[in-house]
Amino acid sequence: MLLLKNEEIADLVSVRDLIDPMESAFKEFGAQQAQEQPRFRIHLPIARPHHSYCFNNLAGAVPGISSMALRIDSFLDRERLVDGRRVKEYPGDFVGLVLLFDLQTCDLLAMMDDHALSTMRVAATSAVATRYLARADARVLGLFGTGRQARTQIEAMAAVRPLREVRVYSPTREHREAFAAEMTERLGIDVRAVSDPKEVVEGADIVNAATNSGLPVFSGQWLKPGMHVTALVGGDWYHRRDELDEEAYLRADRIVINTWRQLEQDRQGNLWGLVEAGKLGREQIAELGSLLDQGRLGRESDQEITLYKNNHGMGIQFAVAARVAYEKARAAGRGRELPDEWFKTFKHGGLWAP
Repeated sequence: MLLLKNEEIADLVSVRDLIDPMESAFKEFGAQQAQEQPRFRIHLPIARPHHSYCFNNLAGAVPGISSMALRIDSFLDRERLVDGRRVKEYPGDFVGLVLLFDLQTCDLLAMMDDHALSTMRVAATSAVATRYLARADARVLGLFGTGRQARTQIEAMAAVRPLREVRVYSPTREHREAFAAEMTERLGIDVRAVSDPKEVVEGADIVNAATNSGLPVFSGQWLKPGMHVTALVGGDWYHRRDELDEEAYLRADRIVINTWRQLEQDRQGNLWGLVEAGKLGREQIAELGSLLDQGRLGRESDQEITLYKNNHGMGIQFAVAARVAYEKARAAGRGRELPDEWFKTFKHGGLWAP
């Protein structure tokens, strides 16, 4: 069994490494070959004001790569107001692990930190949707957010479209200017910090929201024909959050999500609110995997407004990301070996059940 830490994974794996295998995994999911369990969370208030204890887990299996992954997290979260916005934060250290199993041998192949993998698997999934839903001539990205998710999202967009300009906004001037300088140097793209959210959207071909905001970060009225929108925040049953307002969903000609099951279970954000109110029908919202399996993911015209809601972390994403990290670590001789017998029960010919 191989033990891998965040630093090793970040050295070995890039967002680009995950895009093609992620597309294949979602296609398997659409064909009902790959399977996943919806995310489940225990969320309990604790003695500290505005803090909660959270336990998060999700699982998924992808037969095409003989991979099964279980992702678990034990952490604290809190909410506070920043410049009038309700923001969720995660103070303190935490436990975040991905357990990677092989479908043929049932072996626990690896145990690895989840943090580096998590942002990359989210970004790779956004890249798959953008590959098909953004216009072929998309060159300008408008980005909300300057955190770790935003860093991998810009890399993902650049992997599937030849970007020539990125405009980025976050409420803190120092953050957006530092981010613009860093990503300009890293990607060789003109990344420019802007002081007005409207500047992010106006003239953009792709609008990407990658923030920790609990409230919409721009007005859907600003969207123009031909734009592609990507957003990450899905929300939970105990805290309805959304980076997009109702108008953004209502103006979209095509809405794609990861899974209906999680959207409904968690009653996620403004999107679920519109469905619940009857303002959007189920037939107007499609799953990414189903469209890939049916060969129907794509634009019908350059005038469509397309919207991809990366609404839920999925076990199949971790099955892909962890398998890629494991194979690269094996090839590079990285990680720490632990004895298999510590993690496996040997029956010695017996037939008794687990």
